[in-house]
Amino acid sequence: MTPCLPRELAPRLDQALKRMPVVVLSGLRQSGKSTLLTEERRLLTRTYQTLDDFEVLAAARSDPQALLETSDPVTIDEVQRCPELLPVIKRVVDRARKPGRFLLSGSANLALIAGVSETLAGRAVYLTLFPMTRREIRRQTQRPSLLMRLLAEGHFPQGSVQPISNSEILLGGLPPVCLEPEQDPELWFRGYVQTYIERDVRQLSQIADLIAFRNFTNLAALRTGQLVNISTLGRDAKLSAATAARYLHLLEASFLIRQIPPFLNNRSSRLVKSPKLYFTDSGLAAYLTQTHSLDVAAMEPMRGPLFENYVLQNFSSILEAHLPDASIAFWHEQGRHEVDFVIESRQKVWAFEIKAAARWSESDLNGLKAFMERTPQCVAGILAYNGKSTVPLGPKLWAVPLGHLLA
Repeated sequence: MTPCLPRELAPRLDQALKRMPVVVLSGLRQSGKSTLLTEERRLLTRTYQTLDDFEVLAAARSDPQALLETSDPVTIDEVQRCPELLPVIKRVVDRARKPGRFLLSGSANLALIAGVSETLAGRAVYLTLFPMTRREIRRQTQRPSLLMRLLAEGHFPQGSVQPISNSEILLGGLPPVCLEPEQDPELWFRGYVQTYIERDVRQLSQIADLIAFRNFTNLAALRTGQLVNISTLGRDAKLSAATAARYLHLLEASFLIRQIPPFLNNRSSRLVKSPKLYFTDSGLAAYLTQTHSLDVAAMEPMRGPLFENYVLQNFSSILEAHLPDASIAFWHEQGRHEVDFVIESRQKVWAFEIKAAARWSESDLNGLKAFMERTPQCVAGILAYNGKSTVPLGPKLWAVPLGHLLA
């Protein structure tokens, strides 16, 4: 039995229910949504219905009005299985607009699913539950996030910290794996991928060739941390560019991948404008790429991308819970400089270069320095490395251990 640990998003979810009539909680399958909905103490008074229950699903399709009016407030899990409920929810809310009336949850992004025309605009707020963060796994959510302190105060903790282990990256943040690693993670991921293809994809879209889609998914995983090139990806998967674009859309709609946009807040003509591709969970990306070791001696090409992926999923979860207006991008001048992640919030910008190694060289700072020269609103440049100590490197420039940054 996977233990239930406090989730960083829970307080924000509670606040949203006090303000909006509809709250939609989405996220990757097995990220812990149902556990949060059924075991978070602030949600225990709500009536819980799941459309994974075939009787409930049949009732929702035959008489959605009756299902919605049986109780108030109500939580409906896996709502993407019956999108016909959304127009009815809109009508119910318009008749009596009460905060927290409906809490909807699903493992698909309703804003991206074709055929879902009712977006509940003005009636709903959308939240995303990401895989578990390092803070959540280590039961540290009662402490202030050091990333948030950095963004708010420019404060950097001193002292020694233990590096992030390779196993943390390979396990990722899906609760059945990261909380119970002794249960054979590879076997679990195999079943997870099979279930995803056979259930979620068929539910979202008709896929004629599931083998081709699975091959496409594996090829996408090998491009973790790289610029998205639909034509090249389609060619390698032996698919047309149109089909490759549709498959990528499906991966994004089911929260398996994220596309990070470029930061374009300056006028350089050499700035790359294509998005970068990352998987929502580093453990899943490691499984799909058949990466079994991240030891330096193994010379594994996915080592750097998977570390980046792990940092991104932690950043995303922390910002979703504490600074939802923030955006994450990357910066890349073709043939010159790049910065892995740029966080922007309220006209302020922070730049992060991620290094899986425990040491850095002066050349590792080139991208950060170039970005800061071109971006006056940049508050700080952070070389996040897998070492032990925080080191000031110059005006607004620091080397910070990943273990501190994600604590």
